[in-house]
Amino acid sequence: MLNLSRTTRRGLTGVAAVTALAALALPTAQAVPAANPPAPVLPQPGETPNQAISTPPAGDRLTTLASSTTNIVRYNRLYKTPAITPSKCKEVNVSLRTQAGVASYSTQLWTCMYAAWAVPLKAAGAAYKVKPKLSVHSGTKISTDCGIVNNTTGYYCSGRGGVIYVPAAQFIKAWSQNPTYTRAWLTQMMAHEYGHHVQFLTGILNASWQRQRAFSTNAARLEESRRRELQASCLGAAYIGANKRYYPMAGGLLTQFNYLISHMGDQPGGVRDHGSPKNHAFWSTAGFNARHTYTVAGNCNTFNASSAYVA
Repeated sequence: MLNLSRTTRRGLTGVAAVTALAALALPTAQAVPAANPPAPVLPQPGETPNQAISTPPAGDRLTTLASSTTNIVRYNRLYKTPAITPSKCKEVNVSLRTQAGVASYSTQLWTCMYAAWAVPLKAAGAAYKVKPKLSVHSGTKISTDCGIVNNTTGYYCSGRGGVIYVPAAQFIKAWSQNPTYTRAWLTQMMAHEYGHHVQFLTGILNASWQRQRAFSTNAARLEESRRRELQASCLGAAYIGANKRYYPMAGGLLTQFNYLISHMGDQPGGVRDHGSPKNHAFWSTAGFNARHTYTVAGNCNTFNASSAYVA
């Protein structure tokens, strides 16, 4: 299990994807539940997280954990923006057995997500025209503006306006075992990483990192990481849900997607920085079903949820 949340250099922020099942035995088409998970009951506004605030370490540029930083993550304008506009993009019919295929599939998603997120980002007052760069690579180590990343399942760095890194080799390997699962996994990973880009453009990503660095205990820092990662999965699933009619997210692909989101997250013995599979499924389902509400991103306010929802 990788330590998937990393400190960064030069004030940049980098975050890796939540662990999927690439390193484990992939499910067969028959080994997954067919039913759609029920819509979750979202936390009530009064259910607030532990608000422990501390002075940052000596030598840190932060002098206080300003209330404005907490306001950015908890009361961001993003949460009151209109629903995501469906991109109406169709899934690319391409094999993921080659790097070129992975690149083609990822590029389509990347383009579609940029278009779909424009409306809510503009309404939030964010730089909605800033499109992250896409890097589909074949290495086990990649050099980013946020540092060297080792064998990750996916990575986002805020440097140069944002870059999404896609490890082609992992999806090529998974494709040979279960193509439908691999399609669901690459779709979810791209959506999750684009969720981090949304966080970056709205100020949530940097504010959350500031909060994490300022907390005095490792438990509090890990909880902050989980809030950030679970929100990225929720935002990613919100895009998938908004566009489900056109992709389409149905049949075997939806079955595998439901299996995937229910088994991703912190595994026993690993670092608890991305959230339990149960909570990952909860927030992903909240985002996916948010297409029925006016404000999709409002369903993804993990920073205003009690600790139990982000364990």
